[in-house]
Amino acid sequence: MTRALAWLTPRRLLGASVVAALATIALKTLAWYVTGSVGLLSDALESLVNLASAIFALVMVTIAQRPADDDHPYGHTKAEYFSSGFEGVLIFGAALAIGWTAIDRLMAPQPLEAPGLGLSLSVLSAALNGGLALVMLWAARHHRERGVTGGEAVEADARHLMTDVYTTGGVLVGVGLVYVTDWLWLDAVVALMVAANIVREGVHLMKRASDGLMDHALEPELQDRIDDVLAGFLDPAQPELLRFDHVITRRAGQRRYVDLHMHLPPNWSLRRAATLRGDVEQALMTAVPGLRAKIELLPGDVEARFHEEQDDC
Repeated sequence: MTRALAWLTPRRLLGASVVAALATIALKTLAWYVTGSVGLLSDALESLVNLASAIFALVMVTIAQRPADDDHPYGHTKAEYFSSGFEGVLIFGAALAIGWTAIDRLMAPQPLEAPGLGLSLSVLSAALNGGLALVMLWAARHHRERGVTGGEAVEADARHLMTDVYTTGGVLVGVGLVYVTDWLWLDAVVALMVAANIVREGVHLMKRASDGLMDHALEPELQDRIDDVLAGFLDPAQPELLRFDHVITRRAGQRRYVDLHMHLPPNWSLRRAATLRGDVEQALMTAVPGLRAKIELLPGDVEARFHEEQDDC
């Protein structure tokens, strides 16, 4: 598994997504051309969004992997969240185009041509997208657990691909029903349902991007790991010897941060306190890959006070 993950880097996965998008656009456009189905046209339009978003995600991941510099001392990891937001914007645009075409076809229904060939081409494109999406989701989960930059963009793109698979499935059912029942209006209704579905996905992606850009707290499971590590350093027999407080976490791209206070006996030497702090930091970073820990040392009888300024309304 480790060797596979080393090869399936975020940039390679997003590059594969670009190639897959080109292939599916060709297949779905051909399916629309031979059938004349507006439902299949809507599916092809969504694949254009897949192509644009995959290219943009690849660019953003390349930027996110740049090392820190004078202007960005904390790195560029948040750049990958822009890909999720960009995908959301593109999805809304595609939904409008699909809705406009579908309403026009609803007003003037047309019979379908060669539905068998069109459906076969769509099934092939769905299989291609579905297989790639599953691989990307698997790799993104493991990359995220290891704190690898780019995992967020890969997961967003994979979920968009899975949405495309579900969309294609719905279109196939709709076109099949049109062929069986000869209800020509159903083709346009299916296209409108496609538009509504991808709008839902667009809202999800936009929310995901905004959460990331606003320094969201770490996932509960990771916060539990941090709590377990800190608890492991405490001595129940001497609770006054060591304690932790003001534990704050945040996530920026695939980078994770925790800030906390560590209270120690005032008679400890600086060397002894620094050694323990190093042990705690190392234990935290081992438990949560990609974590950056910042620990402030304080005497046990000192409490930090914070006074945050608030804007007057």
